[in-house]
Amino acid sequence: MNEFPAMRIPAVVFSLLFSVMSLTESSCPKICSCVSGVVNCSHRGLTTASLPSSFPAVTSELLLNDNHLTSVPPGLLETLPALRRASMHGNPWACDCAILSFRAWLIKNRGQEFARNVSCSSPAHLRGRLIMFLAEQELLDSCRYWLCDLALASQISLFIFTGLQLLLLAAVILFLRRFERLAREAQRTAAESLAAEDENAPQCGD
Repeated sequence: MNEFPAMRIPAVVFSLLFSVMSLTESSCPKICSCVSGVVNCSHRGLTTASLPSSFPAVTSELLLNDNHLTSVPPGLLETLPALRRASMHGNPWACDCAILSFRAWLIKNRGQEFARNVSCSSPAHLRGRLIMFLAEQELLDSCRYWLCDLALASQISLFIFTGLQLLLLAAVILFLRRFERLAREAQRTAAESLAAEDENAPQCGD
């Protein structure tokens, strides 16, 4: 009677392991490869926009190195409780306000070696700085510069658009004035032609 539980335990463990492996493979992003908790998305040409929206919950190691990532969507890495190792180097990280949540995640994992290998590629005054050691104010200031540039570009675009409208309005006014002058000349020519015809018309008494 005691042999059955002893034989059943390995079968249950095997079944659980098989279920976990099946779940991992089924939730693995198509662009990545997943083996035993290691999710390899390196050298895939990934951008922030094309980055998978989720990874398997059992991910213990995540490889995102050597892509074109400038930031990581907020909350993406926080959903991986089993994550112990990550590779993030070789990406053109843009250190502005969009990277604040990624910075917070790196600080939370500051004891890990990978957190000390992620540095800024832009803007120029922050290039080469480790993201984990950036002050929050530095990132916010970068956002303000970007917003100022955007506001300046918007103002310039508005001035150009207004200038084009004024040029178009001036062209319409000139066209209408020319059309009015041509209409008056046509009316005068028609009146002169009628007058000439009346003068040349034979009189009844002649």
